Amino acid sequence: MSNVDSSSPGTQVWHLNLNKRETYVEKISKTWNEIKRNVYTEDEQSSTRKLIKSTPTMVFSVIGDSDSCVPSPWPTSVFQTALIEAAKSGGETFILFKGNGGGVSNVVRDAYQHYEDMEFGSETRTVNDPERHIKLISMTGKKTDKQQSERNMATIHTCEIEEGDDFMLDFEQFVSEQEIFYFGTDMEFKIPVPIVILVCEGDIDTISHISKALQGKIPVIIMKGSGNAADLVLDYIDDPDILRKNVSIILNIELDDPKFSNLENNLQTIRDNWDLVGVFDLDRDDPHVLSGIAGKAIVSCWSVKRSSRYSNPDVQEKEKQTAGTNKHMSQSASKSFCMDLIDHDQLVKGLKWGSRPYVQSPNFCTSTSLPLYFYFGYQILQAKPLMKECGDVLLLEALKANRCDYVRVLLDRGVKFNIDNLSELYEQTISCQDCKFKEQDCLHFKWILYQIPTAKTLCLQLLQTGKIKERNITMNGKTTKKNTKHVSVISATKKLCCEILGYEEYMQGETFTDESIADVLLWSIFVNRKELAEICWLRGKDQLLTGLVCSAILKELSNNASNVKEQVLSKDLEDHSKIFQGRCLSIMDRMYEENTKQAIDLMDTQTVVWGIHSSPLTFAYENFMYDVVAHTCSQKYMNKQWYNRLSPKIVPFLKSALSKPRKFIFAPRTKYLLNYVIFFFVLAMYSDFVLTSIGDPFYDTIKAHVFEYSMYVWAVGDFIEELIACFGCKNTPGRSHRGYWSRVLRHLNDFWNVVDLLSFLLLTIALCVRHAYPVPPTFTFARNMFALSLLVMYLRILEVFLIHRIMGPTIIMIKEMLKDLLRFLIIAVVVVLGVGIYYHANMWPDHQSIWSDDWNNWRIWSIIYFPYWQLYAELNLETVDGNGPTNCTKNRTIWENDPSKTGCSQEDWTVQAIAGIYVLFSNLLLVNLVIAMFSYTFERVQENSEKLWHFQRYTVICDYNRRIPSPFNLIPRLVQLIFLLKRDRSCDIKIGHTEIDLMNTKEKRKKSALQKNFQKIISFRSYNTK
Repeated sequence: MSNVDSSSPGTQVWHLNLNKRETYVEKISKTWNEIKRNVYTEDEQSSTRKLIKSTPTMVFSVIGDSDSCVPSPWPTSVFQTALIEAAKSGGETFILFKGNGGGVSNVVRDAYQHYEDMEFGSETRTVNDPERHIKLISMTGKKTDKQQSERNMATIHTCEIEEGDDFMLDFEQFVSEQEIFYFGTDMEFKIPVPIVILVCEGDIDTISHISKALQGKIPVIIMKGSGNAADLVLDYIDDPDILRKNVSIILNIELDDPKFSNLENNLQTIRDNWDLVGVFDLDRDDPHVLSGIAGKAIVSCWSVKRSSRYSNPDVQEKEKQTAGTNKHMSQSASKSFCMDLIDHDQLVKGLKWGSRPYVQSPNFCTSTSLPLYFYFGYQILQAKPLMKECGDVLLLEALKANRCDYVRVLLDRGVKFNIDNLSELYEQTISCQDCKFKEQDCLHFKWILYQIPTAKTLCLQLLQTGKIKERNITMNGKTTKKNTKHVSVISATKKLCCEILGYEEYMQGETFTDESIADVLLWSIFVNRKELAEICWLRGKDQLLTGLVCSAILKELSNNASNVKEQVLSKDLEDHSKIFQGRCLSIMDRMYEENTKQAIDLMDTQTVVWGIHSSPLTFAYENFMYDVVAHTCSQKYMNKQWYNRLSPKIVPFLKSALSKPRKFIFAPRTKYLLNYVIFFFVLAMYSDFVLTSIGDPFYDTIKAHVFEYSMYVWAVGDFIEELIACFGCKNTPGRSHRGYWSRVLRHLNDFWNVVDLLSFLLLTIALCVRHAYPVPPTFTFARNMFALSLLVMYLRILEVFLIHRIMGPTIIMIKEMLKDLLRFLIIAVVVVLGVGIYYHANMWPDHQSIWSDDWNNWRIWSIIYFPYWQLYAELNLETVDGNGPTNCTKNRTIWENDPSKTGCSQEDWTVQAIAGIYVLFSNLLLVNLVIAMFSYTFERVQENSEKLWHFQRYTVICDYNRRIPSPFNLIPRLVQLIFLLKRDRSCDIKIGHTEIDLMNTKEKRKKSALQKNFQKIISFRSYNTK
């Protein structure tokens, strides 16, 4: 019906019967208008669509149905996924297919059915529904059966035509010549409708279709691996000589057949226009790659078409005559578009109108990946030029669509993110529209944030700010409302960040400066976009502390996701957290190599990141980042603090007491040694005190009172230091700015702090009993409490070895094994109680009293006595056999009326059987279980012994950096308390390292700027590879 003559470059002559041409073209145009009219309806209620898009922004035409070739199996599921993903990225997309009973048509129809099931579920959506962004158009050439028509009528638009197979090609050519307002009517920016032909399987007619389409400058993508004509074309391109070998097998054509000559001509045409052909490998390519291949093919075809167009003198003269009135891009790029006719407001409106919300994987995106919105938008901004003035709109859309390539380029070109758009960013990525997550479980990321109890209110406030802003703008129309809005969003996000990590929001001297890149980074962390987070992190400030904060936030979000059984999301967040921590370790390595002193000083440089005021080393320690604390930079800083810049060798260190007494006295090492020397003396006095009877006349002597009350004074001073270690002092360098409750939990998380507090508690109880009730019957209980307190204090001696490089890891192993032992005891208690009750119920039946007045005679002790000692092979068989215990009585009246008397056990064979099973279970299973747990803990601690020891060492250094050994601390702390009450300040007394730095403000700012630049340079050297 129609043929293309390409004898003249850039021209296309359609040979049609003149008396039929108008009718035929009108039929094609009528079909096109019918499709648009039936698949689009005006939706006045839709807030997302300001203008009804009467023309699609992308068209895919799938060809390859064949009845003459035997199809071979091919990965149809890959093609289906690739087709739908590419269609989603295209925006308002048409998928054209023949719609007959062929294999390729069925594959396309199934792909669209899968799309409907995934997008709409059980909901019924008609083909003209505004939310259905992909339209399936069946270009069938004959009537379909009634059943199939009824089934697809609601979702597939069918064009029944009678024009034969060539109508599909002519229709594709017609569509490629139509134009679309890609950026809205305000901008009047027109481009041809992007169309791509996808080839699967096929026969000789398919190859002819490809040849003619390429002559008409329509891009073609061949599905490699789909078989038949598609693979034949690719084989011919690689080796033309193979055609004669494969043509009869694949297409069932003999070499002397006239069709073979036409086939060779068509294949040669395809070879000549191969730069307009894309190839998608179904066996190797990811389905998301098809979008990039399609975009590249479209742009290439437009470029070739424009070149051939302007190489024709007649066409060039015609274009010159119409250049003054033509405002649109007729055939390709912005170079044919009169940019001077667009003002700033039109450009902004156009970029906002043409936005595409589809989120893509940055691993498979190229500059020409669908949608072409970003490609054309960037070209317009570059040609205007309005990159810095209007680029923030394109940057916003690139962030929402996860187009990392354009985000990186725009930021490098100096485009700043408009902070007024921050709420829109959160609203469209974290929140889910019409989601009732308070009544039911929602799997959006907002729901994970909502699980944080303290962050619930802040999260809701954050997600509601967008609605408030739109209302304010409508009523007032003033930009001041925008500023109020973005400040509230920034405030909400910072509060949310602080609540997640348990920090107090640092507000001292803080103003909302233009740190938009940091706010975008925090957003990218909340939505877990790894590539965008890296881009923003590199272009921000304070890369080291910022990276550590990002790692900590992601770790907490991972824990919350795990708590709600979102294991996949939890693992992804945890991996992202490790990535950030690895980046920080990497730049620490590079900084230490480049400038050691600067790197060491940076570890204790305090700064503010999202309301969190801390230094890198302090923050890493508070969030259990063992690798960061154990890093060489951290250890160098620790050594400097531990020795107070004095010699680490013991003899020169002691000699410095004469040459540098102030440094020697306030060195943490000195205070550490002095504290434990005093502690050993106190322990000796306490032991002497406990070993003598409290009621003995010895305690009326002066020596007794000196020992006892000296110990009390020391305990008071040491308890004060424990409180300061827990809650800290406001102006102390390295002090934690976490909330009080978080600091208490963090303090109690340390095993040795728990031991310290336990010793104080027992001592307090003993002290109260000893002096509040000074009568002989209470002396025994007081002595028990004193002795137990002394036992716990002896355990505190082990803490002195934590600082030792060899003994430290051993002490850590003991501490970790105690945790395993506690878990084992929970299991053992359940088993022991169950077996003990069985023993008691059958050996001493009919007991009327379990809880007597005297707790020493409670029956619970005898219940757990026998099964507990059987754990250690103390079987007590004479009692189990009914022959004991010794000194028992068989008189029921005696042991019932006197709980202190023990009745003789009764013989019961079931008790013996249960005892045998229990001993087998406890000795072979439970005991070996705890041994296995100890072995695993030993290997784990041994493997990470260096990191754990460095972490514990920093704990000691932080403690003794501010600690004053008791009882020498009583007077200084009293003076501090007086200053606190009188001046409303705390910890301003110049004691050791707590004295205020005397460097003037200008030098501080200069040093801070140098450190920030140092971090940024090292970070870009390490990670800015793209």
